[in-house]
Amino acid sequence: MNLKNIHNIYFLGIGGIGMSAIARYFASNGKKVAGYDKTPSPITKELEELGVAIHFEDAVKNIPISFLNKEETLVVYTPAIPKNQTEFNYFLDHKFTILKRAAVLGKITETTFCLAVAGTHGKTTTSSILGHIMAEVKATSFLGGIAENYNSNLILGSTEISVVEADEFDRSFLQLSPNIACVTSMDADHLDIYKNIEALNDSFVSFSNKVSDTLIIAKGLPLKGLTYAIEAAADYNAFNLKIENGIYIFDVKTPTSEIKNIEFHLPGRHNVMNALAALAMADVYGISLENIKRKLSTFKGVQRRFSYKIKTTDFVLIDDYAHHPIAINAVENSVREMYPNKEVLVVFQPHLFSRTRDFIEDFASALSKFDDVLLLDIYPARETPIVGVDSNWLLSKIENKHKKLSQKHNLIKDIKNSSAKVVVMLGAGDIGVLANEVTSELLKALEYEA
Repeated sequence: MNLKNIHNIYFLGIGGIGMSAIARYFASNGKKVAGYDKTPSPITKELEELGVAIHFEDAVKNIPISFLNKEETLVVYTPAIPKNQTEFNYFLDHKFTILKRAAVLGKITETTFCLAVAGTHGKTTTSSILGHIMAEVKATSFLGGIAENYNSNLILGSTEISVVEADEFDRSFLQLSPNIACVTSMDADHLDIYKNIEALNDSFVSFSNKVSDTLIIAKGLPLKGLTYAIEAAADYNAFNLKIENGIYIFDVKTPTSEIKNIEFHLPGRHNVMNALAALAMADVYGISLENIKRKLSTFKGVQRRFSYKIKTTDFVLIDDYAHHPIAINAVENSVREMYPNKEVLVVFQPHLFSRTRDFIEDFASALSKFDDVLLLDIYPARETPIVGVDSNWLLSKIENKHKKLSQKHNLIKDIKNSSAKVVVMLGAGDIGVLANEVTSELLKALEYEA
């Protein structure tokens, strides 16, 4: 299939973060784009403002007539679309060309010089940093989050160079054609797909074998490539780390050079690792270290990655996508680094019954490190409930006197009842929407107290 011959592209699940980036890309490159999603959102609204026709009722009658011509229409779907979805089955029955999002991204990377970021953690931040750097050479970047510098999940450039997230879920990254790639981490995750860590590791090996030019890996991973690390022997080594006025300043040694006093505004050593991975990829591509340094100093971050919703001298509210124990630990470390003498409350919404079951002890350990814990019900996403797997079970495992199961309608009251002045809201479900509501109500309360 040649994308150049396709005139209409129809998206099932167009409001998803990965789907919408591709929809925006095609709409910006002259294709006719339309789609379905379950609910309206700021993302769907922005797409509609670009001229994309979107509806929110699953019915064939809502599909624009021109998109019913199967010779000129490509249908793109997300795995989150249920198999009994009416429109999906219509396209199947009428033998339309139907591809998963990952396959379409793979088609795009076939015809570009592709820089791909893989790893169970850090993909979105690393690819967003890299996209910001590679904007220097007009790369088009498909991101799994909203980059603050661009207020978008797409950094639109030319059709010659692409920056993409290489997603291990459903082995999607094996559809890509990467020239330069990095692997940030290989922790156990998506065991509903892989069943065990060995199968997950095998998929990363398969991905590394697809890289045509250079593979870059976090030091210690069981892959072969250029390595990067903080204050350790590696091909790319960040050292002399210090924090001044909440900003990281550090030096980097590359295989051929050294650059000093890089400034980076995101908190946490894990984000320094993400910046280092992006630096290494851009350096291998050929961006000058001085330009990389300048870009790193102006990177503002990614929405829902340690995003400050409220930041005053008396109260802080942080929103983060962390939904795996290792990511929760990274957030907790960052909060303690930034606010070493403050009491910290975590509000956590578990994501997926299977992930909660598979990592129950690790979740409990990570959450126990906070001073105060509010636990919401499990967000099911694509799953049906598993008997015995619920937030009460997780709560029973958390070793913390200040822990409570909360409900969405009581959450603001429960937060106000805590003495903590630093609150972090974590999860990959709809807690991001909830964080906006909490922010609004808490700001009103803070204004009233003032």
